[in-house]
Amino acid sequence: MDKYAESTEVSSFRSREEIENILNRNGATQFAYGWQDGKALIAFTANGKQVRFILPMPDRNSREFTHSPERGVVRSKDAQKKAYEQAVRQKWRALAISIKAKFAAIEAGISVFEREFFYDTVLPNGQTVGQCIMPQVQECYLSGALPSMLPMLEG
Repeated sequence: MDKYAESTEVSSFRSREEIENILNRNGATQFAYGWQDGKALIAFTANGKQVRFILPMPDRNSREFTHSPERGVVRSKDAQKKAYEQAVRQKWRALAISIKAKFAAIEAGISVFEREFFYDTVLPNGQTVGQCIMPQVQECYLSGALPSMLPMLEG
């Protein structure tokens, strides 16, 4: 299966700019972008909520960039750089379309802000909702047991 925007020519900068414009049009009051150690960050405040997306970046030393996909031959440094930059552009396009789609669903009345950005909403302790609840969800699936709805009434 093909990856979304795997052959895009839109630069990472233009995708980030598009994200910022989408957020501005949809009432965001703060916006931040940064990167560190193989990941990038987009954060914003809208509807009184802080939202944070961590975008994992590809490993530039991965075989998919260092070797040709057809014959597995080592690529030139220039070809490695081009393949890596293409993968980075693809990641940014995918994030831009994802955020755009979330706001389109909200605007159309199909969804609400809290549902669309629930997993990535930042809690007061700095964790996102997803970071907080996913271990509990995974435990439920592993154990087959749901947590009690009213734990204070148990034994």
